[in-house]
Amino acid sequence: MIELQGVTKRYHGKKALDSVDLTLEPGKIVGLVGENGSGKSTTLKLIAGLNHPTRGRVTVNGHKATRRIADRVAYLSELDDYYPFFTVGGMIDFHASQFPDFDTKKADEMLSFMNLERSSKVKTLSKGNRGRLKIVLTLSRNVPVLLMDEPLSGLDPMVRDSIVKSLISFIDIENQIVLITTHEIKEIEGILDDVIAIKDGHIIGHHNVEDLRFEHGKGIVEWMTEVYQ
Repeated sequence: MIELQGVTKRYHGKKALDSVDLTLEPGKIVGLVGENGSGKSTTLKLIAGLNHPTRGRVTVNGHKATRRIADRVAYLSELDDYYPFFTVGGMIDFHASQFPDFDTKKADEMLSFMNLERSSKVKTLSKGNRGRLKIVLTLSRNVPVLLMDEPLSGLDPMVRDSIVKSLISFIDIENQIVLITTHEIKEIEGILDDVIAIKDGHIIGHHNVEDLRFEHGKGIVEWMTEVYQ
């Protein structure tokens, strides 16, 4: 379980998050949506323990979110921060050496699905293929929390649908919680259980996606248009 209790985060005096309360249970894929600068990436970094709240508390399964919770959280950054001299296979082996929970067999299955060759140098990969590699490295960890910051960024629109479907195949949805930030809402809407809208550091809506469809007759985009007015 992920809990944010009264969390405020300031950067140089400006609030990125403001008194946020949020509880997320395992067994769900949750979309965190909002405009650029709304606080989405900050939320993920706080849960991953990469940043610390200015005020409030962030816990993952009852443990304070610090860098020490890396054994419980896999984090896909929106940045390309991999060593360019590695091959794809070298990146797989490096992650396996760093994380005891890393599933090399699953990683190799995903490489095949993503059409990535172990022998390819990371520096020669296109932006889209680096994005695929980031997804492989993240989903190959058997941890309770998966955080994915703009996982579809840079991917060819023609392959996004198949890659989104792969997320379902390689997630242990009964035992994991997946929190995804994305601007590609329509592509990912079909796999989301919940959606959270954030604006100016405040959560302005949190709904079950099925409830939106069947009780309110709205998709996520229509709902966002309404709550962001």
